[in-house]
Amino acid sequence: MAEKTVAIIGGTGHQGPGLALRWAKSGRYRVIIGSRDAAKAQSVAASLNMRLGDHRIEGMPNAEAAAAAEIVVLTVPYSAHTEVLESIREQLTGKVLVDVTVPLRPPRVSHVYIPPAGSATAEAQALLGTTVRVVCAFQNVSATHLSNLDEVPECDILVCGDDPDAKAEAIALAEAAGMRGLDAGPLQNAGVVEGLTAILIGINKRYRAEGAGIKITGLP
Repeated sequence: MAEKTVAIIGGTGHQGPGLALRWAKSGRYRVIIGSRDAAKAQSVAASLNMRLGDHRIEGMPNAEAAAAAEIVVLTVPYSAHTEVLESIREQLTGKVLVDVTVPLRPPRVSHVYIPPAGSATAEAQALLGTTVRVVCAFQNVSATHLSNLDEVPECDILVCGDDPDAKAEAIALAEAAGMRGLDAGPLQNAGVVEGLTAILIGINKRYRAEGAGIKITGLP
């Protein structure tokens, strides 16, 4: 099976580098780090390649990264969500967008905020239209765990979306990163998955934990 190309838009932030490392290490994907700052994207890609001892990760400006990929993963703060999507809308046509964005509102980031559309993912789908298949995934896994390649993150990945094939792509990404991806239903459910992040932030603070995650029990 030919490897697919995944672009991580906002890939120089918290979660992007860890996801890039895991997907590149799996050997199943060519990975592109996207950033508004091309030099920063290239610098982060070079640093990650040094860790891997390989050259499977590239750095590009966001629009170029999105254009070069079959699957695009968005890992930007909610404050930049709409602006970044508008800047790459043309390059997303016909593709799968995995939206990792969580609608947190500083300084009360441990309080669940539900946008008017129901979720950040629903906002992305409404903005991009039906030519882009949008799914919600990877909101509830800590960047700390992702970046440690000696660790298998103790976290399931809940995937929400209205297109079965797009959800299957996100589940495959979860498995390539060493985790279990689970179909969590339609896009309408994304608000619950996104909101869990705020709850986990509060749990980390109250119990002095580092990167609490979620596991679904009782499955075969």
